[in-house]
Amino acid sequence: MADPVPFAAAFVDGPQGQCYRLPVRIYYEDTDAGGIVYHANYLRYAERARSEMLRAMGYGQTDLLTDHGVAFAVRGCTIDYVAPARLDDLLWIDSRLLAVGGATLELEQCVERAGSLLVRLHIRLACLGEGLRPARLPKTLRQALQALVHPTSAIFLVTLLAS
Repeated sequence: MADPVPFAAAFVDGPQGQCYRLPVRIYYEDTDAGGIVYHANYLRYAERARSEMLRAMGYGQTDLLTDHGVAFAVRGCTIDYVAPARLDDLLWIDSRLLAVGGATLELEQCVERAGSLLVRLHIRLACLGEGLRPARLPKTLRQALQALVHPTSAIFLVTLLAS
């Protein structure tokens, strides 16, 4: 019998600072004919984790658009596929903020199964406003996000971008 899905995602402390952990169960619809997760689905899981992280902070996507006139768009993404996920796996999507700029966010998102890394994503997000033009992050959101960035993240980010 497979392990049960945990009740909820949560912020957790780790060696690289705080991250947001979201559980994702793999269903038949996520896989190819061989029961392996289709590669593009990892982008969906990462998007879901980022959206849930913002919602947990009190900034749902709809609220950001209606109350602040901003939305996020992926500006860049690098994905390292290490090992495949399979039908019925319970995955954990860990989202960690590396940097917060005036209108950008840098994140590392790791997909793990039972503590083993399957996929690592480096995501660069742009904050967009009216007419899909770059816009500054709302001050309260920027402060809340900045509080999640671990001091060693800047060193990690420079190393990641250099590789």
